[in-house]
Amino acid sequence: MDKKRSGASGGLLYKIKRAACLDSSSSDTGKGQSKSSSNKVAHGFHLVEGQSGHDMEDYHVAEYRNQKGHVLGLFAIFDGHLGDRVPSYLKDNLFNNILEESNFWKEPEAAIKSAYRSTDKFILENAMQLGPGGSTAVTAIVIDGKDLWVANVGDSRAVVCERGSANQLTVDHEPHSERRRIEKQGGFVTSLPGDVPRVNGQLAVARAFGDQSLKAHLSSEPDVRHVPIDSNIEFVILASDGLWKVMKNEEAVDMVKSIKDPQAAAKRLTTEALARKSKDDISCIVIRFG
Repeated sequence: MDKKRSGASGGLLYKIKRAACLDSSSSDTGKGQSKSSSNKVAHGFHLVEGQSGHDMEDYHVAEYRNQKGHVLGLFAIFDGHLGDRVPSYLKDNLFNNILEESNFWKEPEAAIKSAYRSTDKFILENAMQLGPGGSTAVTAIVIDGKDLWVANVGDSRAVVCERGSANQLTVDHEPHSERRRIEKQGGFVTSLPGDVPRVNGQLAVARAFGDQSLKAHLSSEPDVRHVPIDSNIEFVILASDGLWKVMKNEEAVDMVKSIKDPQAAAKRLTTEALARKSKDDISCIVIRFG
């Protein structure tokens, strides 16, 4: 089963829209670069709507901001389930919440974790407007082309190409790996034949934003990683699990290490994931340094 949340609705409406050619936003692509940083940063992205029987639920961020004399590259992929309201909210607000933390410049890791928690609290408190669904997230903040801060909840992943080899920067928060915590909090993990492990038989990740009905057994605490950017760091791939379900880290890195245009690299990866029969939404950002 490809859906992250079992029992997702909207399949019939999705098929009608496909037949009527009303889903013109089935893919999104673009690129850009930091113009004022002494260390060049360039990015490209490509997103493709999946064939799981629901509308596109992935959102991305790829932008640059000048703040307090620094150049920030802000990149993220949000993979929603049970609707797109939560990932849409995250797209517009999560980075603002992180940068508004008073200790961001002195303690980025603490600020990122605090902003993830407060954002999740807001989503839960406003479930009437944002709906019952949730979203995974992988975020990357590049500071002056010199420092990379990566965080994630769920199974969207960041992989860096360092000295020509793949190195996974994020943790896949799968239910079976957090079974002890989930059961201690009163929940359970199902492992049914032909399906992936799920929290309370529903969600295929152990950490996410939102998901009010499961929150007593679901964490929104991110794993955070800092990587100094030097000449050994070539590029980073951020992608939703629509890519990683059908491709290993080293395969992805090897496939695009010779492609200097990050937009072409992102499109190459999503195209290959489709060729490998990935049914989920596929979202990919490639960030190149130097």
